[in-house]
Amino acid sequence: MTSASRAHLTRRRLLAAGASLGLGAVAAPYVARAEEPVLNITGWGGKWGDVMSAEIGPAFEKEFKCKLRTDTALPFLPKLQASSRSAPIYDVLHTNSNEQWAAAEMGLVEPKVDPKLVPNIADLYPYAASDKIVGISIFTSAIGLGMRTDKGYGPITSWKELWDAKYNGVRGGYVIPVNSLGQAFVMMCGTLFGKGQTDLDAAYAALEKLKPIKLVDFTGAMEKLFLSGEVGLGVIHDSGIYRYDGQNQPIDFVTPSEGVLSLEQVLTITPGSKMKELANAYVNYMLRPEVQKRLAETVWYSPANEKVKLEAKYDAKLLTTPEKVSKLIQVDWKWYNAQKDAIDSRINRIFRA
Repeated sequence: MTSASRAHLTRRRLLAAGASLGLGAVAAPYVARAEEPVLNITGWGGKWGDVMSAEIGPAFEKEFKCKLRTDTALPFLPKLQASSRSAPIYDVLHTNSNEQWAAAEMGLVEPKVDPKLVPNIADLYPYAASDKIVGISIFTSAIGLGMRTDKGYGPITSWKELWDAKYNGVRGGYVIPVNSLGQAFVMMCGTLFGKGQTDLDAAYAALEKLKPIKLVDFTGAMEKLFLSGEVGLGVIHDSGIYRYDGQNQPIDFVTPSEGVLSLEQVLTITPGSKMKELANAYVNYMLRPEVQKRLAETVWYSPANEKVKLEAKYDAKLLTTPEKVSKLIQVDWKWYNAQKDAIDSRINRIFRA
């Protein structure tokens, strides 16, 4: 698309547009005209996808006179890697931090988002634009411990309680080579029992002592184990527990005294995108307080914008104050990705033994 045909999408309009989201009613699907720009993005399914396709996305399309084309079919990174650098399959990549770091190392995404083009960055908690982040984190979840509340376990305060022998047979974790929660937990083990995140010898020894443990690939499978009672205490992110709020399920989330691991939802922009202004506008839009509030209260993700005011039941559980956010532990994904093959090999031996 030529710059002339995009003249109506000026930077001032994209960054300063003040039209409200209009969340009071579900927006109708927006049909783009042939001459309107298309922004190619990635996104999740489930509740996130429902709200994005019914409300958030159509409101963006209407305001910015464009069309969003969203890919929700994982994995995203191989498809981006296989596409042309000068005409990438995505303009904006939404995924977790571990994959964003891998994408940045391959030159597939821009390492940082320009705060001059995305002014809502000024309102973010520090973690969302820290040196541990490629791009910008729009939300985070807290990785801690989930527990059954009907088993008489008593109060749990520390990560180290996961190693207690009374949880043998009902302890839950992730298949570490394929799941970023499991990978972050490896670094947490190094911190708990060694000199820090990079102390792999301490982490391996700790993982060996976790056996027997039920391992799953994805959070949805872990949720099912909690709901069935097959797992009584296990690693999970808070959204995987809080999404059952109001359903009278005997499960709860524990924030360990040592802190919670940060599971960030990150947006980056591809260097070869022909829609850079619109891509920056989309990132800025996703950081608006009203957009953040709607999604946070739908999927139980903690908003990155510190100006977001949530309803009481969400505010009580999510990371919505500087004090709560201070409990987040961000891990060094650049370091981990460089060691991943060796880590995978060693961990496969541990859990196959």
